[in-house]
Amino acid sequence: MPSEVALLESRTLRADHLGRVDVLEKVKALRLLPDGVHLSTEGVATYFVVPTEAVNSVVKRHRDELDTNGLRTLKGAELQAFEMANLAISEDGTPRSYPQGRAHLRLLTRRAVLNIAMLLRDSEVARCVRTYLLDTEETPRTVIASDPRYDGLDLRVTNLEGSKAQIGPALQELGPVLSRMSVRLEAMDHRMAAMDHRMEAMDRRLEVVDGRLEGVDRRLEAVDHRLESAGRRLESVDRRLDATNRVVGAMSVRLTDLSEDVADIQRRLPHPPHPRRKRRR
Repeated sequence: MPSEVALLESRTLRADHLGRVDVLEKVKALRLLPDGVHLSTEGVATYFVVPTEAVNSVVKRHRDELDTNGLRTLKGAELQAFEMANLAISEDGTPRSYPQGRAHLRLLTRRAVLNIAMLLRDSEVARCVRTYLLDTEETPRTVIASDPRYDGLDLRVTNLEGSKAQIGPALQELGPVLSRMSVRLEAMDHRMAAMDHRMEAMDRRLEVVDGRLEGVDRRLEAVDHRLESAGRRLESVDRRLDATNRVVGAMSVRLTDLSEDVADIQRRLPHPPHPRRKRRR
């Protein structure tokens, strides 16, 4: 069985134990970010009860190894997209986001946290994790080193066991994600229900408007009928005025003829003698 010092010094030996991420939860509960998958640098420091600078120092010394095991640093648009997609829901149901204004965000998976536990010297929690790993390690299998057909077989079996050990934590990580998706789907259902109510109210208003428009159409039709009737009456009055004009014209002609006849008769009649005036004595 390897010693704790060997685990601190050998990257190959640490790689053989990276599949045991379940050990972290057995030693101490992890406080994951709202996405249910990652921890921040501050979260890792809180887990191991060390200053943040201690975690940063381990990351700086073993960056390549940690990058291989799930360490990521988000910046710019990727950071904004991560923060927008992973809003936490507070106890009163209102959204709570990450602190704004940060230039970058370092994310670590459980595998990366276990890697740090095998590198961090001055932490009782990290020491407990290493002790738990070494105490629960199975008896090493015998590998026939002389036969090239068996080269790497032990490593493959170890990786297979590590993959099986990751199924449980993966399902645990999936639970919070499904929970958040359920919350968002419920919020979407509420919004769709509110939209349906608004559409129903708009339909009722449109029905009222249609009824009013029908009334206006009926009134316009009545006005059209009245205008048609008035037009017919005006046409009748015009015809009567034309007939009256013709009658007046005929009467004027007749009166003119009659005046001429009277004048002619007056010319033909003899003039009556003028009465003589009596002389005054």
